[in-house]
Amino acid sequence: MERLKHGTLQLGFPLTSHQEEQFRCFSDELVRWNRSVNLTAITNPAEIEELHFLDSLTLAPALPEAVRLGGRICDVGSGAGFPGVPLKIAFPEIGLTLVDSASKRTRFLSSLKAVLGMDDVVVRTGRCEELGRLPELRGLFDVVVARAVASLSVLAEYAVPFCRLGGLVILQKKGDISEELAQASAAWDALGARVVEVQPVPSEVLGGERVLVVVEKTEPIRDRYPRRPGIPTKRPL
Repeated sequence: MERLKHGTLQLGFPLTSHQEEQFRCFSDELVRWNRSVNLTAITNPAEIEELHFLDSLTLAPALPEAVRLGGRICDVGSGAGFPGVPLKIAFPEIGLTLVDSASKRTRFLSSLKAVLGMDDVVVRTGRCEELGRLPELRGLFDVVVARAVASLSVLAEYAVPFCRLGGLVILQKKGDISEELAQASAAWDALGARVVEVQPVPSEVLGGERVLVVVEKTEPIRDRYPRRPGIPTKRPL
């Protein structure tokens, strides 16, 4: 865990021995499950440490302090638990909900939360377009996070419905996203949100021209969003 420990120190939050052990368990479980269930192409422990764990934790500087101390976070398209579970390990007081459409992945996440002793983590199986309309999830979360599971125009419609008014959507991206940002401007307007910052991840922490797109939900979302499953991908806003 030396690479991870060094990276978190640079990010401003050293890990405890218990947190290090949780990350080791996470890595072991990911490798073990991946032998029979395709969860990730990254299976080398050193690469898991850097490209999954540390990459997820680069979100931490964009999290408001109040959220770190007990806010509600929703990870949409969580996959094998990234970035949500590493954030929960680093900041155990957060209330975390993991959303993914594939039952094989949510079965892993349900098993993982038991192994890591995270009984308060909620795992939901379903598409964002459907779950984002449920009263118990719509407009609930202080922060909604996602890795680069889709273009910004599509991610906007997946993520914003889960976010409370005044809350944040934080999206991880890589490389030059200037064109993508321009294309997504209509989506943010339609969904009652605005980009407040594109925050670069320091290259000394993790290379690869990584950025965080930080979006604030400024208006109540209209009832028509999200649209039916599949429509955001076929016809981005």
